[in-house]
Amino acid sequence: MLSHLHIQNYVLIDQLDIDFDSGFTVITGETGAGKSILLGAIALLLGQRADARSITTGQRRCVIEAEFTSLSSSVSDFLQAAGFDSSEPVCIVRRELMATGKSRAFINDTPATVAQLKELGDLLIDIHSQHQNLLLGKEDFQLGALDIVAQDSALLRSYHAAYKRYKTTEQELRGEEQAWQGERQEEDYMRFQSRQLDEAALQPGELEDLEARQRTLEHAEEIQSQLFQVSGALQAEETGILESLRSVVRKLEGISALYPKAEPLAQRLESCHIEIKDIADEIETSLGNIDSNPQTLQLINDRLSLLYDLMQKHQVSTVEALIQLRDQLQQRLSAMGGREERIEELRKRLAALEKELRNISVHLSSSRNGAKEAMESQMCALLRTLGMPGIQFQADIRPTEQLGPQGTDNVQFSFSANAGSPLQPISQVARGGEIARVMLALKAILSAATQLPTIVFDEIDTGVSGHIAESMARTMRQMSQGQGRQVISITHLPQIAALGQHHFRVYKLESASGAATSRIASLSPTERVEELAHMLSGSAVTQAAIDNAKELLSHSQQ
Repeated sequence: MLSHLHIQNYVLIDQLDIDFDSGFTVITGETGAGKSILLGAIALLLGQRADARSITTGQRRCVIEAEFTSLSSSVSDFLQAAGFDSSEPVCIVRRELMATGKSRAFINDTPATVAQLKELGDLLIDIHSQHQNLLLGKEDFQLGALDIVAQDSALLRSYHAAYKRYKTTEQELRGEEQAWQGERQEEDYMRFQSRQLDEAALQPGELEDLEARQRTLEHAEEIQSQLFQVSGALQAEETGILESLRSVVRKLEGISALYPKAEPLAQRLESCHIEIKDIADEIETSLGNIDSNPQTLQLINDRLSLLYDLMQKHQVSTVEALIQLRDQLQQRLSAMGGREERIEELRKRLAALEKELRNISVHLSSSRNGAKEAMESQMCALLRTLGMPGIQFQADIRPTEQLGPQGTDNVQFSFSANAGSPLQPISQVARGGEIARVMLALKAILSAATQLPTIVFDEIDTGVSGHIAESMARTMRQMSQGQGRQVISITHLPQIAALGQHHFRVYKLESASGAATSRIASLSPTERVEELAHMLSGSAVTQAAIDNAKELLSHSQQ
């Protein structure tokens, strides 16, 4: 339960410390005194979005801190699982908001995320504001309420985990199918391109080789003529270079005995003779290999034309790039076949998950139908004590074939305040005061089912008065009974305020400069009489109002 609240520099609150007890606590005060500010501060601790404008004017930061005691096992489990200190029987939640817009959160002095604040807050406290009455008409809220009464949380967790896997698989399958549809439109053209490149039997480096052969064939006669002349110059019998070299070598060898330096010169010239002879033989061979066949040239031209056309078509400049493109196309076509297998695998997995979900949903539906009667009976009993003797209330469960986030059931609360009137959806027939009482009855049932330690009601009494208000107060007081349980009600009705076991008053102070600050004070018995009298008679407190306030307080003790 909430045992202590500290607020510093939040809106009109400069410094505030409140100790709360278990049981039924009421908070009263004039409109605009700061009751909503108090709730806003608590909401920040529960993970509500922070706003730097909430910091008191002129201050650099605000701090809100709450201490919770009598922790439930679910809170202890959360602290331990999330890595927060769980060794002490207390949980301290702190939120700091900077004027720069940044905020920090702590759980037991360990930094925490806003998501962790929200998750922990759901286990610690429930704040019911007036706008939440609108939730009563929403079917998902109604279904959630029935699930709480059914206490099927383990089943729901299993369903939610399977549903998450189902939706993830469904999304993955949809993406694969869309990709497959897009690829199928391109598949024929891709296969044509791949086949064309494959049939081209492309080889690395062949373009350069073909272009060289083309040049040779196109100038075959000129090449042959020049090679023939070079061969003649080298090998002519009397005037050829080889014969001249041979003659020179013989002459040097002939004088080598007389002139020793002639021998190495002869040897060097002999080496030249050997090299030139080798060149001459190679030229002779080349002369025999020069192909001037026009058919060969045509074949090479045709092949080059094919390569040029393919390169232009695919906007590349080399055969190697064409080979790379061919390999990529083949890989994509292969992946298409793999995608079809993947789609089939996902379809099978989706079908298995759907079967699992439907099996769990059957158990969920059974659990809900089992809790339906108990919920209807408890709601009717509570609403009779709240001034609706002819109440009719039903939780209609309507099964569907569609798998939803909560199963295959839709729930609609039907309501009639009078015994002779037909049941209709609660959102269509319940008026303000009736909605408040129905919501209070529902909260009473839910709090008993969840054992939530702290519930805050923000003017749930809107639209009621007199003995109905007193009945609502007694219901809230009953909800607060039990170890570590507390109900805090912000109210404008003296009938409710009189039944509080603890009474706080929120008021506003103005300084000499005109600056306003909000304060909260725990009221003594005498101060409670004065506050109730003020609520009964307005600004001018009469003796009759004081006597009435004393009577209300005395009656509340009975």
